[in-house]
This record gives sequence, structure tokens and C-alpha cells, in this order.
Amino acid sequence: MDTRILVTLLIVVVALAGFAYVASEVVEGNPLAIDRWLLLQLRSVADPGTSIGPRWFSRAMLDFTALGGGTVLTLVTVFVSGYLVARRKLALAIFVASSIALGSLLNALLKIAFARARPDIVPHLVEVSSASFPSGHAMNSAMVYLTGAALLASAEPSRRVRTFLITAALVLTLLIGFSRIFLGVHFPTDVLAGWSVGIAWAVAASWVAAILQRRHTIEGAEGTTTSIAR
Repeated sequence: MDTRILVTLLIVVVALAGFAYVASEVVEGNPLAIDRWLLLQLRSVADPGTSIGPRWFSRAMLDFTALGGGTVLTLVTVFVSGYLVARRKLALAIFVASSIALGSLLNALLKIAFARARPDIVPHLVEVSSASFPSGHAMNSAMVYLTGAALLASAEPSRRVRTFLITAALVLTLLIGFSRIFLGVHFPTDVLAGWSVGIAWAVAASWVAAILQRRHTIEGAEGTTTSIAR
């Protein structure tokens, strides 16, 4: 079996195993010790409604969290798909949009299934209304940025460009997830679960895309096939 396939499967299995563990703890109904500890560490001891660090850092967290919102992620998906259409890669553009849409639907279904309440350990620094588990910002940003980056990379012949796209998407995904914890609107385990499923989804999508490209079902870069696990 191709080494890349084994690596891809390993990443997916590990990510889903992490989600399964966290989900089992959530079903028990109580936050993990790490949830309470980390949320409190990010707030002033004298006033839990005040975050630690300088004001510019708090503003940066608000900016990062906005990058994981539904409006921004929808725009990113449209722009990535539009770029691929402009490159005359219509089938790949449809694959990107479809995989991200299905992933977002999965997140909504998981939130309904677990129906975990938002943390009340510290005051929220932004308004939220949906269920807490798994984090939609963490999961959807992982799917949108990593899937988009991986599939854009699959249409790029330059290895340096492909590496940059994947790395930038991963860093952005991690920052968005952390911002949700910093703002007090998610337990750390919500974000961990979101990352786990989102990364597994992105890896699986890039793997399927690579297979379809080898079969010439969707377009890729001339002479290349790329996945996150490559």
C-alpha cells in the first residue's frame, strides 16, 4: 500500500480517536479538569471578566475569531472555488465547495446531537447562541482553510507554494481555535474536538481529491497529486 495512503489513514484515525475520547467525556456531563483550569488561567484572578495580557492581544483574539465565522468562511470558500474556476478547474472547484458544505452540515448535526451548554466558568467576551460541542469555529475553519489549501495546492506545480499554503492554513486554524478558548465561549475540549474532526475531514477530502486526480476525474496540477499527508 502507498505510504501516503497509510499516513493519511493514520492521521484520520488518530484525529477521530481524539474526538471519540473527548466526546465520551462530554457525554458524562461534566467539564474536564483541563477545561476549567485553562479557562481560568486566561483571566485575571481579581476579575474573571478581564482577560490576561495587553489590550492589543485581546483585540487580536477578536480579529482571529472573526476569521472563523460563517460569513468569512463562506467568502473564503467562494473565493477559492472562484479561483479554481478561473484556472479552468471546474470539477475541482465543485469538489471543494461540496466537501466544505457537507463538513459544515456535519458540524451542525454534531452540535444538535451533543447539545453541550456553553461554559459558565468565566464571562463570555463575545455573544454566542449555538451549542458548544464541537467548536464550529475550530472545526469549520479546519475544514475550510485546510481543505481549501490542500486542494489549491493540488493545482500548484511548485512544492514551495504547496508547503506554504498548508502551513499557513494550519497556523490560522490553530489561532482561530485558541481565540475561542481565550474569549471564554468554548471549553478547550470543544476546540480539540473541532480540530480533530475538521483536520480528519480535510485530510480525507485531500486524499479523495488526489485519487480522483489520478483517475482524471477532477483536475490537478500537471504531473502532480497532492494531499495534506504527502
